Order: sequence, then structure tokens, then C-alpha cells
Amino acid sequence: MRSDVIVVGGGVVGLATATTLAERGLRVRIWSRDAVTGTTSAVAGALWWPYRIEPAAEVGAWALRTLRVYEEWAADPEVSGVRRVAGVHAGTVLDGLGPWAKEVEGLRQLAPEEVPGPYGTGLAARLPLLDMPVHLGFLLRRFEALGGTFERRAVDGFEEAAALAPVVVDCTGLAARELVPDPGLLPVRGQLVLVENPGIEEWFTAADESAGATTYWFPHVDRLVLGGTAEEGDGRLAPDPATAAAIVARCARVRPEIAGARVLGHRVGLRPARTGGVRIEAVELPGGGRLVHDYGHGGAGVTVAWGCAEAAAELAVG
Repeated sequence: MRSDVIVVGGGVVGLATATTLAERGLRVRIWSRDAVTGTTSAVAGALWWPYRIEPAAEVGAWALRTLRVYEEWAADPEVSGVRRVAGVHAGTVLDGLGPWAKEVEGLRQLAPEEVPGPYGTGLAARLPLLDMPVHLGFLLRRFEALGGTFERRAVDGFEEAAALAPVVVDCTGLAARELVPDPGLLPVRGQLVLVENPGIEEWFTAADESAGATTYWFPHVDRLVLGGTAEEGDGRLAPDPATAAAIVARCARVRPEIAGARVLGHRVGLRPARTGGVRIEAVELPGGGRLVHDYGHGGAGVTVAWGCAEAAAELAVG
């Protein structure tokens, strides 16, 4: 069966890109090694915020486009998995952000006494928070309703897809390191702890991008997601008990009730960071096909998915 486009990769970036192309009336298939709930995207926290992503000159527009999509979907959170939730970015200064910050409604600098924990600065915001297993299922249903096809299929190169479609879009995340190959990709390990929510309604982050350990929690309907780590070059997927205990302890120093919350599970994901940042680029394949790369989103694939999808779609079909 021939298609107009085959998108390789079934995480949030792949689903967004495939849906954007299907909305243009194209016949689109997704080839994904994993079910959507088995992708790295399913492990994400996942708060909209440009975190650990380059290039700075492009990120703002991609993130704002994605923000508008999530704001619309937040009107029906049970279906979309997207809610707008209030919270605090500790250790962050408004003047230190890019021009995109002026377009985020309600973002404001806090007085020192308003910032939880041992932090002297912080921002208040009400941002989209995504329940990723619910959200990925929502995206898959939207894609299939447009006539798209999702196939579980592992690949070891793009030639097979190129034989079945004139355009192939590479949304393979960290796997692009071997598939392209691109040695500039490296894993940034993120470990999370899921606990029963002791009544916390607002999210909190205190992220030091120069450190391998961060402190944050994200409240979902049935759980509180605690984090985290940002361990560059670490490809371990098994949860580390000592790391989990340290995550809980850091969060409990800010909100003591977290210390007694029952642990529900552990998650590990590998963020696909790339030297030089996100790669959105079209290359010609032998035989006249076109390969469009859309990978390297680091810790912000959820944040820029729809902006990057539009950029990739333009390169794919114009």
C-alpha cells in the first residue's frame, strides 16, 4: 500500500507531524517501533515550558504555536488530557527569558516571600499540564479519524519507507543517532517517581540546567509526578532506587507532606538532546524521494511539537 507520506516515530512529535500532514489531505502512515504508550513521550511529566532545547532563535515561535493548541484542548481535559494548572518556576527570572515570554498570559515575577522553599526568585504561571498516556491516545484517535494509519514497525533505515512513499519524515528521536546516523544526539536521562497525591493542586519546578538533579512535581488527577534528573550521556532505562529516594527527599524539603505519600511507580525516559538543537531539514534520497528530519527536541518535545510539525510539513509538501 502506497502513501503520500510515511512518518517514522510514534511519539508526540511524530503524531503531531503526521496529523498536520493528514489535515492537508495527504495519505499518511506512521511507522512506530512502540505503541504510543511505550514511547519516550509517554514518560514525560509533562508541563509546557521551553526546557533544555535549542536553537533559541526558533524555539519561541514553535513553543507559542504549540501553546495555543494546548489552550484550546484544555477546554475538554478528560478527553484531551490537557489541563491549565497554576504553579511556580523557582529560581527563574522573567527578564532572563526570551521574547516568547511576553506572549504567555499571566506569567509574572514573584516577590521573594511568595516563592516556596529555599528560593529567592520565581515566576508564577498557569500553563498546560499534560497527562501523557491520555493525551497520546487522544492524538492517535485524531490522526486515525483523519484517515491516517498507525503501524507497529521497527526500521533499521529509511530506504524501506522511501520505497512506499515519496516523502518520509524522521521523527525517531534518540534513535536517529543510529538511523541517520547523527553522532550529535545524546541521551539525557530523566527519572521520575509517581506517588499518591497528598492534596497538592499546583505544580512546582526548580531546575538548574547545569546540574544533573532537579526538583519538581506535577499534579495529575490520580497521581503526583515527582522529579527529577537530567543526566547527560546516561542511557540507563532501569530506575535507580537511590535516585528515587533523593527525588522524594528534594521534593519533600519544599512540601513535607510528599515524604509520606505512597509510591505508585517509577519511570525513566531518555530525552533526545542534540548538539546544535532541533534538526528540521529536508534532504533528497537516492531515487528522488525526500527525507525530512524532525528530531533533537531534548526535554521539550511536548512544548514545541505542533510548531515543529508545521515547519516539517512545509518542507515535506510545501
